[in-house]
Amino acid sequence: MTDLERRAGIFAALADHTRLRIVDLLLAGDLSSSEIESDLGVRSNLIAHHLRVLESARIIQRSRSEFDRRRTYIGLRPEVFDSLAPVSIAPPERILFVCTANSARSQMAEAIWRDASDVPAASAGTRPAREVNPMATAAAARHGLTIDSHRPPRHVDEVRHDSDLVITVCDDAHERLRPMDDLHWSIPDPAVHGTASAFDAAFDAITRRIRAFSSRLSVAS
Repeated sequence: MTDLERRAGIFAALADHTRLRIVDLLLAGDLSSSEIESDLGVRSNLIAHHLRVLESARIIQRSRSEFDRRRTYIGLRPEVFDSLAPVSIAPPERILFVCTANSARSQMAEAIWRDASDVPAASAGTRPAREVNPMATAAAARHGLTIDSHRPPRHVDEVRHDSDLVITVCDDAHERLRPMDDLHWSIPDPAVHGTASAFDAAFDAITRRIRAFSSRLSVAS
């Protein structure tokens, strides 16, 4: 069974309200089938069916009580939730964030990444502006991060290395660069609205993307 088949089997087994409720109960501790039946108010034959499905998907395991050998306890396999995550990605030599002007989204992404990961990061634009948007600098500052407003925006051709993992953080940059970019995150341009809340929303959206992606990078040996 491949890793993908294993994950698909787990998701399929959990696509049922009762089985998901059973897993919720087992997150807190091991239970016997009669205890699960009592907690959920579901007939014993249905509990037995759902437990067989969960066991077939290798989500649960059974162990015999050391006190009463007639009783069996059901628990979650310790590795089950780890196996739901996609496989790890080898860390690139550097991340390059690209937007159109290199004045807001890619600048914020670079600052957020530097705070979240030890993998080096840079940013650039397909049509660089003359300066960093001060509202991007202010948004980063509100979150305790710093954007170097004295460094002018740069063109992607000046910054990009062959070994970079290129992430476009705006649709325009993605559509101009593809297939040169490796990943695309569709982040709305906060400069369109020009409000602090728009820049904070973009900052938060990029932060969520970076947290999710950086968590998949394998630890360098």
